[in-house]
Formats: sequence, C-alpha cells, structure tokens
Amino acid sequence: MKRISCLALILAVCLLLGLSACGEKGPPAPAPASAPKILKLAESFAYASLDAHKDWNGWYTSIYGLTETLFKVGDDLSVQPLLAQKAEADGRTWTITLDPAAAFSNGKALTADMAARNLRRVGEVNERFSDVKDYVITAVDEHTLTITTPEVYPTLLTDKLTNAAFGIMDLDGSADLDNAPVCTGPFKVKSFEPEGTVEVARNEAYWKGSVKLDGVVFYYMNDDESKLMAMQSREIDGYSGVTAAAKEIYAADPASYVLTVIPATRLQFYVLNENRLSDQVRKAVNLTVDNDAIAAFLGGTVSPAMGPFGAGAPYGKVTKPKVDTAAAKAALEADGYTLNADGMYEKDGQVLTLHICFYHARSLDSIALLIQEQLKAIGVAAALTGVEDADSTYRVTGDYDIALYCMIADQAGDPYYAINALFRQGSDWALGGFRSDECEALINELQSETDVTKRADLANRIVQMVIDDNAFGFVGLFNKTTVTAPGVRNIGENSPFDFYAVGAETDMP
Repeated sequence: MKRISCLALILAVCLLLGLSACGEKGPPAPAPASAPKILKLAESFAYASLDAHKDWNGWYTSIYGLTETLFKVGDDLSVQPLLAQKAEADGRTWTITLDPAAAFSNGKALTADMAARNLRRVGEVNERFSDVKDYVITAVDEHTLTITTPEVYPTLLTDKLTNAAFGIMDLDGSADLDNAPVCTGPFKVKSFEPEGTVEVARNEAYWKGSVKLDGVVFYYMNDDESKLMAMQSREIDGYSGVTAAAKEIYAADPASYVLTVIPATRLQFYVLNENRLSDQVRKAVNLTVDNDAIAAFLGGTVSPAMGPFGAGAPYGKVTKPKVDTAAAKAALEADGYTLNADGMYEKDGQVLTLHICFYHARSLDSIALLIQEQLKAIGVAAALTGVEDADSTYRVTGDYDIALYCMIADQAGDPYYAINALFRQGSDWALGGFRSDECEALINELQSETDVTKRADLANRIVQMVIDDNAFGFVGLFNKTTVTAPGVRNIGENSPFDFYAVGAETDMP
C-alpha cells in the first residue's frame, strides 16, 4: 500500500508540473542550421603556386574566384570594367581610373600605387610579358594611373589588362603569395594543396557586394574517366571540357545533368610547309581535308573552322573553297603527278608521301589519323609522327610537311594576338615558309590601328591572304562544353574563355 501511495504521489506531482508548463511559454527551440553551400568542381590542371603573376597561375586564381583584373572580357567578347572604371588612350599613354570601391579581402582599399606595382611585377616575373618592363607605369593619384608604352598600343586592354596573369594582389598584405595571396575576388584561400585540391571560402568583405556561395572545392582531375565517374557518383557538381563520349552519357539523362555547349576560341589548325610543298600540293591538301567530317567524328566537341576566329566575330568574315576531291586530284596532276598501279600519286618514280607531325593532346592525334585517311582516299600517302611537346620539336625546327597545332586564337576579343603569332615574319610558324610583304605591311598596320572597324577589316584581309595562299589549314574551333548538376549556375559556362569560372553570382540549390 505504501508503494502504491508513493507512486500515486509521484504521478500527481508530474501531472501538476506538466499542467504548469502548459501555461508558460518558454524560449523557442533553435532553428536547425542550414547546411553551408559548398560547390565541388573538377579542374584538369593544377599548379604549384597561387602567385597569379607567375607562369599560367593567374588563369587558375581567376577560375578560383580569388583574383580580378582591371578589366574583363564579357561573354559577348566585349571589354568591360572590373577593378577599373575606364581607360582612355592618348597616343602612347593610357590613363586608367580605378573604381574607388575596389578593395582586398582584408579590407584594404586598392590604390593606384598598388595596381601599378602589380602591373610592373608581372613584367618582372613572367617572361611571357617581359615587354611590360619597357612601360612607364605611374600612379598619378589615389585612383588614377598612367601606362606609357614604347609604341602606340591599341590592344593594351585586351592583351594585358584583361589577361588573367595581371590579376591584382595585395603585395604588402600577403604573407605568402605562393600559398595564400590576399586578393580582391569574391573568394579567398581556405586551403591550398600545391598541384592538388584547392578550397576557397566566401570573401565576407567583397567590394562588389554579397557572395551567394559559402565556398568552393576544386579537385584536380586530369583524367576524363575520373571526372565522369565523380559526376555520376555526385562527388562533384560540375566541370568544363566534357569529352564527346561523356557528353553522350550526360545528354541521355537530362534530369540528372545540365549540358551547356558554346563556341569557344581554342583553334585546331595545320601549317603547310611551303619550303617543301608546291603550291598545287598545298592546294590539293586543303581541297581534301574535310572539317565537317572531322567535327562529326569528334562528337560535337568542335565546330568546323573557316579561319582562326569564329564566324560571328567581325574579324571572322573570311571564305575558303569547299572540299572538292576531283579538283584536288586535278591540282596534283597539273603538278606532274600521276596515279600508279596502287592508286597512289607519284612523280619520277617517287610516291607522294606527306610527313604529318602532331602532339598527343586536344584531339590532334585523332585529326592526324583522319587527315591521313582523307588523303589516302585521293591517292596521297601520309606518314605520321607524334610527339609530346611540339614547342621543343617540330614547331621550332620546321621539320614537317604538315604541322598540326592547337592554340587559343582569340584571347580577348581582338585578332592581333593570333595574327601576330601565326603569320608574322620571324615567328616560329614562319619556318613553314609563308612570306608576303603585303601581308607583313597589313600586320604592321593592324598593330597600331585604333579604330575597331578598321582593325576587323585588316584582320579579314590578312587571313584571306593566308587562306588563298594555302599556307595554313583551319580545322576546328573547340566548343566549350560544361556539365553541371541541376540548379548549379554561373560557373563560367557561358563564357568562351577558360579562365572564368566562379564568381559572386555562382549558386547551387
């Protein structure tokens, strides 16, 4: 009985306490914390340093959302202000006005003196831009600097001030430029593994406003199969540079993957060695190589090229003859070649055999094989030589009949870079034998012309001369193909350039 009475008393007290609690409002339970938005992306290259001014590091500090340049190139190839508000040219001198709001992630304002020091440093530490050492770069006041070049330089913005190598860093406030530079971008370094994984976190003090993501992880994956598997297992949320095989897989499952394909600026081309091939043989090659068939074989990863630039650019308005194998054979026969019993063209008892050089990247190995087959179909033999590094072999020796290569032809919405690199007398590709005093004069004119319309006209005339001479063959322009998980957006998928990726507007579900 005592046990029952005791139990009843306990129950009564509990009931009384429960009723009392119902009459009072305690503090609300804390809301569950939302998971941080951390985007996971794969990149095909990784470097040992985050110093934007050295080597090609600036491409990746830009991709990571760490560094910004004074100007940027829009998706429509237009030059747009970024850290700077405007640029004005007066002869050899450019006056750059900075955005007064521009600041580093540590809160320090970007000054003209710091910007000038950054630009000068690029010329000192990066041999690709050693010409900057000849510039006079001066801070006029807190937000204004001038750049005076040895000659009139109308493409300073596109060649230099939009180039990712000219990303701005706090040279005084960065304790370690290689591993943790202080920059102006929407993200800052969280962790850095040289030639490995890079993690960035939101820059809470971003000078242009709020940043949507909490952070991004960039995994180094240079193997296409690894990226495909990581995407399928949801270990990553996206990447650019999708292969034709992976593209088919993603396209078959639109509920799980979003594909964005846009024309880009990386050019596949070949040089026809005029020192070794006659006019008629070069003509026959260009009438035989079928860009449409090559693009189809490469599964939509490239678009057939008419010239070095996209047809939509004002400086991409050129024409070239359509594939015509009958005309190709006629050209060979006009040059004295005849078909032998094996169906191959020969002259003086020697079978016409073209030496094709290529390197094992950017689908050039596949293109070499396809060109070999296309030439064989008209009776021309081809011997293939594949190398790992064209820049230390056939490009600088000139030992080829046909040399395949790949480069970014349109770096920032202007044609001069590619024209100067490919067609200028004295360039590496001059070893291919193309020489035209008229073309050289037009290139010199293009170098100093400031009117955009006139620049486009000059570029079109120059490229048309090269096409008409059968000095080069332009095969394809790579499409930029990006895959993302549904809801992921603004990772540079609509930019034709590889060095833009995450930004303040990058987001995920």
